[in-house]
Amino acid sequence: MAPSLSFKLLMFLVPYFVMALGSQTPSSETVPKADQLTFSHYEKTCPNMEAIVHKKVAKWIKEDYTLAASLIRLHFHDCAVRGCDASILLNHNDSERRAKGSETLRGFEVIDKIKEEMEKKCPKTVSCADILTAVARDATVKIGGPFWEVPYGRKDGLVSLAKEADLVPMGHENITHLIEFFESIDLNLLDLVVLSGSHTIGRSTCGSIQQRLYNHKGNGKPDPTIDPRYLNYLRRKCRWASEYVQLDATTPTKFDSMYYTNLQRKMGLLSTDQLLYSDSRTAPIVAALASQPDLFYQQFAVSMVNLGNAQVLTGDEGEIRTNCNFVNA
Repeated sequence: MAPSLSFKLLMFLVPYFVMALGSQTPSSETVPKADQLTFSHYEKTCPNMEAIVHKKVAKWIKEDYTLAASLIRLHFHDCAVRGCDASILLNHNDSERRAKGSETLRGFEVIDKIKEEMEKKCPKTVSCADILTAVARDATVKIGGPFWEVPYGRKDGLVSLAKEADLVPMGHENITHLIEFFESIDLNLLDLVVLSGSHTIGRSTCGSIQQRLYNHKGNGKPDPTIDPRYLNYLRRKCRWASEYVQLDATTPTKFDSMYYTNLQRKMGLLSTDQLLYSDSRTAPIVAALASQPDLFYQQFAVSMVNLGNAQVLTGDEGEIRTNCNFVNA
């Protein structure tokens, strides 16, 4: 009997899964900073740290379900520039937060409220970077995603530059660019495809896809990789650039692997989404995650750990801000 398609895909993906699992416990030679993070970091200094985060995240998401996706995205934008150092939270002229590519980021007030509570209970103890990482995990769980243990001990960075934030992918790059960008922050090909799956929830502005709908590559025609029925739906939905459209048109409020099935149906919203299924380097991973939902669920937790460990600051490299918006005086 010939091997099934899913078996073949799994065999193809084994090296990627092994690589990703191995990166959870990096050696001090490869990622020495991440190796200094521990699960017991706040055990004695702030034992209620995770309870505070959990309670606040639950309250905010209950009031506004769309905040979950925004908080996960905020964490990614932080880690994508200078590593997970809360540099995205700094609020001054020419900071990452003021960059053009950061204009649609949301959830800053959630982090501020959690930090205020943390300073009351455990002053000058819990970093904004650790809070942001824990918030992303709890936001994922709150909408039906997987739970994972978060190691702590990150320090907050002192530098935040708008010009660096504008280098973060915005949905129109090619796959080679995305792969190289992820490699620059110590993430691999599997992490790229799996973390893109966070688009199983959330929304995008219609302005970010206008060119795909009407003037792909300046030719006055729509992007041919969009399913015709989906194209008609998007044109009706996006009459104004300021409108919002769901990233997953099939199950927009459910954390599942439908995102990958949508790509197979030519229903990826952003061009960077759809390109994952048309590039030979990423298409087999998309197919595996679409056909075996549990793989996505499990691997998302692994890739989020990898993201949270990316180029962190530890020891004397940063500080613990008392206000996440500003460096300490």
